Amino acid sequence: MKYEFSLVLAEIEVTDEDADNLYQAGCDDASILTRDGVTRLEFDRHAAHLDEALSTAIQSVERAGLAVARVEIERHEIHQIA
Repeated sequence: MKYEFSLVLAEIEVTDEDADNLYQAGCDDASILTRDGVTRLEFDRHAAHLDEALSTAIQSVERAGLAVARVEIERHEIHQIA
């Protein structure tokens, strides 16, 4: 399955070197966004379960030398059309 979530970084800004390190550490399925002093990585990660997707993403960020402040998962409502 593919899971969409964001990891908000403790760092305010990500340098080009940080971005390269993130890519090399396995965050090639994430987009880096910085707005209003908050930097987040928006992931589209394939994994068997959500907890696996989150844990591998966090491990990749830490391997790149950065810290995760929090995880954000947007809830999607499912509507059944009769």
